[in-house]
Amino acid sequence: MYDNLVDPREPLEVQFERLRAISAVLMRRVESHADRDGAAYAQFERAVVLEDQVRSRTQELERALDLLNESNERLSAANNEVEAARRDLSDAIEAVQEGFALFNEEDVLLLFNRRFCWQMPDVRARLKPGLRFDEYVEIVSQSRALHLPPDTDSGDWANGRLDRHRQDHMIFNLGLKDDRWLQISEHRTANSGTAIVQTDVTDLMRTEREQRERLLDSQSRMIRATLDHLDQGVAIFDAKAQLAGWNSRLKTLTALSPHAFVLGMPFAHMAEHLSQNFHMANREEERRLALWVRGSTPRSPISFELTQTATGRILDTFSQRLPDDGFIVSFTDVTAERRNARDLARVNEELEARVAARTEELQAALLQAERSNAAKSRFVAAASHDLLQPLSASKLYLSAAEDGTHPESIRKAAEALTSVEAIIEALLDISRLDTEEVRFTPVEVALDEILTPLSHAFAPVAAAKGLDLRIRPSRLRVMSDPSYLHRILQNLISNAIRYTTEGGVLVGARRRGDSVRIDIWDTGIGIREEDRGVIFEEFRRLNRRASAAEGMGLGLAIVERACARLGHRISLRSQPDRGSGFIVTLRGAAQQTQAHAAAQGLPELPVASLPPSLLVLIVDDDDGIRNALVALLERWGVSALDAANLAQASALLDEVDIIPDAIIMDYQLGNMENGLDTARALHARYGPCPTCVISANRAPWLRSECATEGWTFIPKPVPARELLGFLAVTGNRSD
Repeated sequence: MYDNLVDPREPLEVQFERLRAISAVLMRRVESHADRDGAAYAQFERAVVLEDQVRSRTQELERALDLLNESNERLSAANNEVEAARRDLSDAIEAVQEGFALFNEEDVLLLFNRRFCWQMPDVRARLKPGLRFDEYVEIVSQSRALHLPPDTDSGDWANGRLDRHRQDHMIFNLGLKDDRWLQISEHRTANSGTAIVQTDVTDLMRTEREQRERLLDSQSRMIRATLDHLDQGVAIFDAKAQLAGWNSRLKTLTALSPHAFVLGMPFAHMAEHLSQNFHMANREEERRLALWVRGSTPRSPISFELTQTATGRILDTFSQRLPDDGFIVSFTDVTAERRNARDLARVNEELEARVAARTEELQAALLQAERSNAAKSRFVAAASHDLLQPLSASKLYLSAAEDGTHPESIRKAAEALTSVEAIIEALLDISRLDTEEVRFTPVEVALDEILTPLSHAFAPVAAAKGLDLRIRPSRLRVMSDPSYLHRILQNLISNAIRYTTEGGVLVGARRRGDSVRIDIWDTGIGIREEDRGVIFEEFRRLNRRASAAEGMGLGLAIVERACARLGHRISLRSQPDRGSGFIVTLRGAAQQTQAHAAAQGLPELPVASLPPSLLVLIVDDDDGIRNALVALLERWGVSALDAANLAQASALLDEVDIIPDAIIMDYQLGNMENGLDTARALHARYGPCPTCVISANRAPWLRSECATEGWTFIPKPVPARELLGFLAVTGNRSD
């Protein structure tokens, strides 16, 4: 009920005064109407309660009034800060040297400074906050100060300006009357508003134009000097096909009157002047040039020839389009070139006739030579066959008489007959290889069946000369003729021993993809560069002092002919005074790797990832392990060199003069030698290469040493797949 005594909408001060007045009235009534039955006391109690309530309400009103005052103070401070910030912002944008305007996210103008649109007074007068951006663009497009580009009206300009406004960041130059320029820079703000900065760049634009004009003048003078120093005549026409420039050489070449060289003269008039002294090859050329000049056809470069009627001078003319849609025409005097070309064509015809006649003579001589060669081959074959019979009989008689009275003479006669027999057999081989009737049918041949007999045959010969002959066994199989492959290798090994006085001879085979390569290396006298082209000719020997008993120089001729007929490739590597190497490359037998693996009872492994030319050096003092590794690598098609220690490995690499692609090194090599030091020594001498250390010692320090050197460690017994993985990674690096 007390809430009805005051109006809550009245100010707190008014409510407080009203309640205090009510309290005073009630107190007076209580004091003046006290009665006997205690009603006055009851009224007094009510007055006390009412006073407490009034006091409580008064305190609440006072607290609310304090809060209101505090809020008013904060609001006043905030308003002061906002007003100060507004003044600071206004001062800041007024302080900048450029015009500035800010539109909100709804494209409504919020504020601008005095320099904004200062150069366009009619626009400046209509600017006010609340102006929409499209209205601002419309005002600018109608400004008397705006200089519109050619072929552009105010509507087109306004549409283009609104299109640019859709970009987040944009800068362009605005042209004004009286050659004044504004650079407009427009950027989108963080709250999607738009800030526009206008910079007066009039002085900069004028300076750049002056510099550009000076540069063009300088370039024009340079071009003029260049044109006048050209040996060609040059004429320049503008986009309207009117003469815009020429050089002095043009006047000399065309011999036209001065009236033909007038700035602005149409191309048709100059063409008419030229037609009085020059003519083209045909009317079609004239029509094509006219269409090109008018632009009726694409302006790709065009060329034609003009011939001077009186003197026969020929001008090669070339026309090309310029960037401004004009074109340039150059005239080159090619009279001497055309005359020389005609003379050359005449000489060429004469030479062709002489070559044809000479060819006929050579064909006739070749036919005669072929007939003579065939007759020679038949004679040699017949003579060799007939001579071998009595020679064989003579050898038998000499053998029977070896215990006679002249054993030394008989021995020398036997040797001479043996040499004669070898020469005749060589002649017989040459004859057979030169005879086309002899057909060779390659069959599958096991190399061991060829190399092992040769090793047994030449071992005593090499030992007699103090040479180290090493013919490595091989399980590879090839496609060849067995007898001629035996003869090829026999001649190469024989030559290697013959021309080696110290050191040794090394023979080995390795796979190269689908092919097999057989190497014969020696440490002999070597072959000079100038001799390499003739060593395969008949009766050629590098050692001219050699006796007939040492051969007549037919061995390499037989090798070369046999390889050619069998489809084998032979190559030579040599260094004088260090030795030579002959390499015979022939086709491997199909599926030989799988067949050998099955024959050995070994499981097949995926070796497709191994390159065919991989060469690995194996160093292990255990012959059994070393031979097993060699057999495994050869089964995978990998060539292997093996040695028991550092000395043997170094000697072997020096002998073959080949750096291996990888090294497989045992750690414990005996005689206080370990694989780590051996590998480091080989790397220091021959260069670094991928290395795999194998050992039964599984100590962590050994693995750590290998990891530090960047080598692979595989514990014994060696898993074949881990070894294959090492070789596959090595092969990828070498590729």
